Amino acid sequence: MSRQPRAVVVGGGIGGLTAGLALHLRGWQVTVLERARELKPVGAGISLAPNSQRALDVVGLGDEIRSLEAWEGDGGLLTPEGRWLSRVNPKPAAERFGGSIVLLHRATLIDKLAERLPADAVRTASEARLADPGDPDDPARPARVTTPEGDLEAELVVGADGINSAVRGALFPEHPGTEYTGFTTWRVLVPPLGRPFTQAETWGPGQLWGTHPFADGTIYSYAAAMAPAGQRAPGGDEKAELLRRYGSWHDPIPAILDAVEPGQVLRHDVHQIAEPLPAFHRGRVALLGDAAHAMAPTLGQGGNQAIEDAVVLAHHAAPGAPLDLPGYTAARLPRTTMIARKAMTVSRINLTANRPLIALRNSAIRAVGALGPGFLLRGMDGIADWCPPQRKTGVSASPYAAQTRKGPGTAARPSQEQDRSTQT
Repeated sequence: MSRQPRAVVVGGGIGGLTAGLALHLRGWQVTVLERARELKPVGAGISLAPNSQRALDVVGLGDEIRSLEAWEGDGGLLTPEGRWLSRVNPKPAAERFGGSIVLLHRATLIDKLAERLPADAVRTASEARLADPGDPDDPARPARVTTPEGDLEAELVVGADGINSAVRGALFPEHPGTEYTGFTTWRVLVPPLGRPFTQAETWGPGQLWGTHPFADGTIYSYAAAMAPAGQRAPGGDEKAELLRRYGSWHDPIPAILDAVEPGQVLRHDVHQIAEPLPAFHRGRVALLGDAAHAMAPTLGQGGNQAIEDAVVLAHHAAPGAPLDLPGYTAARLPRTTMIARKAMTVSRINLTANRPLIALRNSAIRAVGALGPGFLLRGMDGIADWCPPQRKTGVSASPYAAQTRKGPGTAARPSQEQDRSTQT
C-alpha cells in the first residue's frame, strides 16, 4: 500500500482551511499551520456568491451555507441623500447565477471548515517558513517547511498566508509584491436594531457605505474612502471618523453608527497585487487567495476566489497521480487576473470624487436599471456563474465530484477547468 501523501498548508484563513479540507477529502494527510494563537479571522463579514457556494459543495458545506441566506426584499444602490440609483431583487440574480449571495461572519465559516478537519490537523501559534520548495520531478526531494516544532516535509505545500505572504516572497523574490489601491476601508458589526434591513450600498463623492444583515439580525456595515496610505483618525477614534464622513447620510446609516461600540471599528488600507505573478506555483508549492492575487474588495470576490482556488488545487492534486501544479496555475491565474482587474476598475468608478463623472455615472446606472435586472447583472457574468471542475472516475461518482447547483432558469455554465477535466 502506498504511503498517504502529505500536504502542509501555511495559513489558517478561509482559503487555507478550505484547501486543507479539500485535500483531506482527496486522501491527503494535511497539516494547517496558523501563526496566530487562535483561528480568529481578521474582518467582520464575507459575502459568498454562487460561485464559491458551488465550490463549497465540493467539501460538503454548500447547502449549510445556503441555509444562512438572509436577503429579503429589494436592495440596490443609493445616493447619500437616500435616492435610489438602482434596485436589485435577489430572485433574478439567483435565476441567472444559480443562487443568491449569502452573507455571514468570517468566524462562522472558519469554524465550519475547521470542525471538518481531523482534530490534529490544525496547529495554531505555529510560525512557518518555506525552507525548500522541493522538486515535483524528484520523489526524493519533497518541499520543506520550518516551524518552531521542527521541520516538516511534504509532497505539497500550500501558501495561504495572506496579502503579505512570506511564501510568495520566497518563491518569487523579484516580484514587486503589493501596492496601495488609494483607498481605505472600515468594517463594523452591530447587534439587531429591531427593524428590517436589506442589502444596500451608497455611493458618495470619493467614498461609499454598505449595509448588510446577517441571518440572525446582526448588521454588518462597511465603508470605503479615498485616503493617503497609513492615514488614521485623530486619537485612533475611527468611530468619530465614520460619524464625520457618513453621519449625515441617509437612514439607517446614522442609527447604525450610533450603535457601534467605540474601539470596535476595523480599519485597513486596501492593497492589491497589480502585476500578476508569473505563476501560482513553483516546485511543490502552490499559492492561493490573497497570497496569489490580492484584489480590491469592490466585487466582493476576494474570499470567493480563495475558496475556488482551494478546490481547484485539490482537483489537480489527485493521490497516486503526478502533482499537476502547472494545471492549477493555468486554471486559476487568467481567471483571478481578470477579476482583480475588473475589481480595480469598479473601484475607480464607485469611488470617484469627480462630480461631473459622478453625475454621468449615476445617470448611466439609472438608465441601465430601467432596461431591467439582466443588464445590471451582466457585470457578474463569467464570475458568479463559475462551476468547479469535475473528474470522471469511470466507475461511480467520485466523493470529490462537484455537486453543481442550479436554480430555475440559471445560466450557470461549466468553468474552463471543468471543460478540460471532463474531456480526459
